[in-house]
Order: sequence, then C-alpha cells, then structure tokens
Amino acid sequence: MSNLVIVESPAKAKTIEGFLGSEFVVKSCYGHIRELPRKGDPIDIENDFNPTYVVPQDKKKVVNELKSIAKKCKTVWLATDEDREGEAISWHLLHALNLDISETKRITFNEITKKAVLKAVDSPRDINDNLVNSQQARRILDRIVGFELSPVLWRKVRPSLSAGRVQSVTVKLIVERENKIQNHKPVETYKVVGNFSSKGINFKAELVSNFSSYSDAKNFLELAKGKQFSVKKITQKPGKRTPSAPFITSTLQQEASRVLGFNVSRTMSVAQRLYESGRITYMRTDSVSLSMDAMGAIQKQIEKDYGSHYCNPRKYQNKNKSAQEAHEAIRPTNFSVSSLNDSSPEDKLYSLIWRKTMASQMSDAEIERTTIEIGHQEQKQNFNTVGEVVKFDGFLKVYNTSASDSKSDQLPDVSKDEILICNEISATQKFSRPSARYTEASLVKKLEELGIGRPSTYAPTIKTIQDRGYVENKDLEGKSRAISQLILVKNELKEVSLNENFGADRKKLFPTTTGEVVNEFLNQHFKDIMDYNFTAEVEKELDSIAKGELQWTKMLSNFYSPFHKNILHTQENAERANGERLLGNEPETGEPVFVKLGKYGPIAQIGDTADETKKPKFASLKADQHIKTISLEEALKLFNYPKSLGEHDNVEVIIKVGRFGPYIQFGTENVSIPNGIDPEEVLLNGAVDLINEKRKANAPVAEYENLPVSKGKGRFGPFIKWNDLFINVNKKYDFDNLSDDNIVELIEEKKKKEREKMIHNWEEEGISVQKGRWGKFFVISGKKKKQLAPSKDPIKMTLEEAKTFLKAK
Repeated sequence: MSNLVIVESPAKAKTIEGFLGSEFVVKSCYGHIRELPRKGDPIDIENDFNPTYVVPQDKKKVVNELKSIAKKCKTVWLATDEDREGEAISWHLLHALNLDISETKRITFNEITKKAVLKAVDSPRDINDNLVNSQQARRILDRIVGFELSPVLWRKVRPSLSAGRVQSVTVKLIVERENKIQNHKPVETYKVVGNFSSKGINFKAELVSNFSSYSDAKNFLELAKGKQFSVKKITQKPGKRTPSAPFITSTLQQEASRVLGFNVSRTMSVAQRLYESGRITYMRTDSVSLSMDAMGAIQKQIEKDYGSHYCNPRKYQNKNKSAQEAHEAIRPTNFSVSSLNDSSPEDKLYSLIWRKTMASQMSDAEIERTTIEIGHQEQKQNFNTVGEVVKFDGFLKVYNTSASDSKSDQLPDVSKDEILICNEISATQKFSRPSARYTEASLVKKLEELGIGRPSTYAPTIKTIQDRGYVENKDLEGKSRAISQLILVKNELKEVSLNENFGADRKKLFPTTTGEVVNEFLNQHFKDIMDYNFTAEVEKELDSIAKGELQWTKMLSNFYSPFHKNILHTQENAERANGERLLGNEPETGEPVFVKLGKYGPIAQIGDTADETKKPKFASLKADQHIKTISLEEALKLFNYPKSLGEHDNVEVIIKVGRFGPYIQFGTENVSIPNGIDPEEVLLNGAVDLINEKRKANAPVAEYENLPVSKGKGRFGPFIKWNDLFINVNKKYDFDNLSDDNIVELIEEKKKKEREKMIHNWEEEGISVQKGRWGKFFVISGKKKKQLAPSKDPIKMTLEEAKTFLKAK
C-alpha cells in the first residue's frame, strides 16, 4: 500500500475504492476536520484576520487514524469535492495531518465513475489557494457578523437569538412578502365565461377582460339575451416549445419540489447519495454546461431510443456571469440507465434528472395553436378560447411534467361566421389575490435572482432560519366567503349565491413573531447588512477572491471597520425591541391591552409594567395568532384561561392554552383540543368525550418485553410509544393495521439507534451519556439532564466524576 486517497464521505470512499488497484487505500475524513472554535476569539482582527483552527473532539479519532495511515504511504491524494468548500477541506487536511506538500496531490472529478477517477489520478494539481481564501473569507466574515451581531440581539430583543449575513436577509424576504400579503386590499371583479356548442361538442370561452363591477357584468348579460352568437375570427399559428437547460442546484431544487414534493434539504440529501454511488455528476453547481463527451453520449442514446429526428444538440450559456463554466450541469453518468427501477426517492430524483438532461439535447416540440373569437353584433369585446395540437412531440417525448403539455381542451372544427349554440353565460364575482408566500423552492429561486448565496448555501440557509425559530414551514387553513354569480340560461337571467374558500396555503414559509421583531430591529439599525445589494456584492467579491482578483484580507478589512462602529453605536443607543402593539383597553378596568414578544414567545398583556402599584397580567398567544393581526377581542379571550369546567371522577377538568394551542388538563393527562373546535364552546361533557377518545387511542395495542405498546399521532406524524420511547412510523407501514412483527421491527430499530447514540453507560446507576444534535448530554433514568461542554470527554470519566459533574450547578 503506497497511496492514500482521502475523500469526504464513507459512501464515496466505498465507490472509489472499487476503481483503484491494491496499491490504493481510500479513507473518509467525514467532512471538515478543522473549524473555528465555538468559544473564545479565534480571529485575530488586528493581525490581518488571522484565524486559529482546531480539530474538534469528535474528529480527533479520524485525524489520528488518517495521520497513522499517511505515514505509511508514499503519496497522499486529496480527493475532496471540487467546489470551494471541498478545496478548503483538502487544505485543512494538508495542515492537520502535517503532510509533505511534495508527496501530496490534489485531484478532483465531477462524477464518480472509473473513467473520471482514473483521469483525475493521471492529472493531479496543487491546492488552489484562491479557492481556499474565498472559503476562508466567507467563513470568517459570517463568523464576525454572527458573533458581533447576535449579542446585540440578546441585549436588545431577547436571549439566545442569532443573526447572520445571509440568513437575516433571507428572513427579510419572507417578512416583506408576509407584510405585502397582510396589507393587500382585495379588488372585486366579475369573470365572464360562456359555454358554447358546435357539432355536438361543448367548449368554454372567456371574455378577454373582467368587469370591474356588478352592474357592468349584469348589463353585459342583459344585452346578450336573445342574441345569436357566431364565430368572429379564427387564428391558427404554428409554434414551438424549446427545452430548457439541464439542472443546476437551484433549478433541481425547484423542480423536485414542484414535481416530486421534495423540500430543499431532502432534494440535496437524495442527490448526494446519487452522486456518491456514481449515478450523477456533482450536485452543487451553477453551470448549465455539458461536456462534449456527455453531449456525444446523449446524442447516441437519443438516436438509439427515438431516432435521429428527435436529436438537436445544444450548448447552453449561463446567465449568471459568476457561474463556473469549467463545471458541468447535474446529469447522469450513464445515459443508457433511465431509472433505478425501485420507486425509491433516489429513483424518482434520478429519473427526473435523466429526463431533463435528455430533453435538453432533443428537438423542439412543434405545436399548432388555434384561437377562436366568439360574439354577437352588439358585443364590444369577444369571447376567446384557445386550443393546441402537438404536431411533433420532440423533447416532450421524455420530459412532460405539466398536465397542460399533454392535454389541451378539445375544440370543434368551426368556420368563420358559423352560428353557435349558447348554452350558458355566467359572470362570477372574483377577488384579487395577494402575492403568493414563498415555498422553499421559490425562495431559492428568489435568492438566486438577487445573487444571494451560492449552490452550497441555499439548503443550509433555509434550514437555519427554521431551526432558529424565525420562520415556519406550515399549512394555513382557508376561510369561507360568500360570492355572487349571475347566470344567463335560455334568455333567463338569475342570481345565485356561492361560497368559496380563500387564503389556504400548503407548505409555505411564514415568519414568526420573533422573526418579524428581529427583522425590524436589524432593518432599523443595520441597513447595510440587511441590504440585498450588499449581500449580493459580497458574493461577487468572494467570486473575485476565488479568481485571484481580490485579496481576501482587504475585503474583510473594508467591511469590518464601519460594521464594528455600528455595533458599538447600536449597543449604546438603540432602544429594546419587542414589537409591542397597543390593542386598546380592557372594558372592565380601562387598563391598556398590549401584545408583544416575550421571553418565551408572543404574549398578551393587561396593564402597564411602568405602573408599580399593580402587577400586569400575561397570557401566551395561540399558535395561529400573531401580534400584528390579533384583535382586542381575541386577546381578551386568552385571559379566560385556565378555565375550570367542573369535576369528573372527583378530578378537576381545566382548559389551558399552551405553546401549541388549547388543551384540557385532567389530573396528569393533557389532551389537545383539535383544530376547528373553539375552546370557548367546550363544556364539561365535551371535554370528557375528548379525554375518553385520547384514552381509547392511547390504549395498549400490543406488549413487548412485558411493557405496553400504544399508538398515537403527533406533530411529526404517527408514532408508537414503548418504554418512554416515541417511535415514528413511516409510510412503508400501514399504521392503522400494524402487525406484531411490524411493532417488534420498529422497536428493535429504535433500540439500535439509541445504542448508537450511547457514548458511555453506567447501567447500574441509570446514568448514560448520549450524543445528540447539539452535542453530548447526560441522561438519568431515561430523561435528559445536563449538556456536556465540547471539551468534556465522557469516555475518560469515572462514575464518581460523572456524579460530581451532575451535582454541580
């Protein structure tokens, strides 16, 4: 063994090892192996922003293992990803492993195939310092912004908040969109649709523009009574549809959301697995280019599968000037494989990528568009209807994800001046809609348009703003409203009243109260940081550093001086921010009623904290209430709780309002009041029914290791509960008909995962140390008790040391 190849992930290592001979060993570094320490001051601002990096505790074992192997090898090949992040990881490996630069080679490839890997080995290069400096500049800049700005929020808004150069402007986008929606004033119009017939075929046609009032719509229908409708004009135009470019990171995220329903994080994790298994090229790219080899292979596959008349090779150009043209778009590595044939998420995403890539090199679709205009002699504007016929499907043969592409309304074969049968004309009241809220995918599109972030940052940014509690991805139930409709049938005009639902939203991004208050504060005091153009300019400067056109320390120096002055000024002079809003006065006492952001979320307050003679009363807002939209009446109802309904089985039944909405407290049992049920209308009998329903739902459905197993449905979907463990039941199981074998399988899998989390276990004392999302923590009798600092190593702890640590405050 004379060669060590280091990659980022174990899956990637396993794939590559199969391509290289016995002289190569392939190992994973599991991502970054050095980072800026979480505490202290690791950036020496006075000394050209010189950073101090450390190997975190959980990476020391990996680093030591790689060091040991590297010493036995003649050559070390750094084969991390080809983007800036990957280049930085290679640079950190070089220094952390104390590698000899003369015996260290850097290789990159954008697809994990034998041909690409062997080609990379044949053409190694040095580490690109410009790419490393660009990554360092981004990391240090974001650290400075976060570490100097976040403490300002702790003092001026509330503890434990955070800010970030990209995350804060992303929240701003969502807040601004929500404000636009809340301030929207619906405009009333009337949409007129006619239903006509010719040769036994019914079809619809619409007036080109809507009427602005009820009277105008009614006058139009009155005028249509007894009139003879005919074909005024027929227009037939040939047209074509051209395929769009192959996927880049942002367009893959958007299309996977639209077609497959994947969120941004899921798309990237599935794409990562496809890349590491050698199925697709690198999934973090902003280039729409395809290599000449790839274009040739696609052309051959199209000719083989569909014929040469379906083939039309194209070279796509990037609109984004900073895109890395040397990279490729996201594409399959083997075009003869159209799917993985297993209905997995990987199969669905791979198939989408395959079809998009193939379509990009196929012929235009040829269509014929027919427009028919219909009216009567006294009518000023005509009805219009449009139909399309696909004459040659071209790229639609493989990429046709829109229902409108595959099916158009059937139009009869009519001639000019032909008399038509008018079956019905309706004028329906409509209200204008506000701009749509962002989905994760449409937010990515907006960030890309503004030049904020890069392919590697979209998914983590969107995850961060949700984890921080600034934004929620949720559904919104619609409301119902009455609308009027005028219908003309057989020369008789009648008016009917209809109901329509409006305002419903699914999987949309909503700002939380915390997000709005923080956004308002940052906009007021840090306009530069919150300016979209500033954030986009930073990205351009980082691109310039990557090209060697700008010195990274100069870029940081230009930014830091005015930023730090603003920090100091805001700390001294800014007022505290809580989004406080005066709703009015309580009718009985005349005391003011406020809503604002409290320490643990949005609250309502009766009374003034400045009044020392009387203590104010507080109540938490419900999950679906907002300080900007809640009314005085709604706020006052919150102070009705806790409310006693009486006793059942000698135990008091109380309605309370908590963080996640209203619930019933019955002894030690808590029972949520379902959405759609007003807690004001829940009486004792109704509460008892809800308690009994929950008891029935929670009754044991099985037994495992002499302990009961129960079922339930929570915020994150269906679950089973066993031995204080909540175990999610995914879609591969029929939740309503779980078998004993299903239950055993779920519990055993959960136990296995819990064992994998375990770092240390003093079973006889009921004490263990586990690792979780935020690091290592102590568990006593199954309940989390105390977080461990990163510097603490539980492996070296004795039981007595652990007990001492737990007793300490």
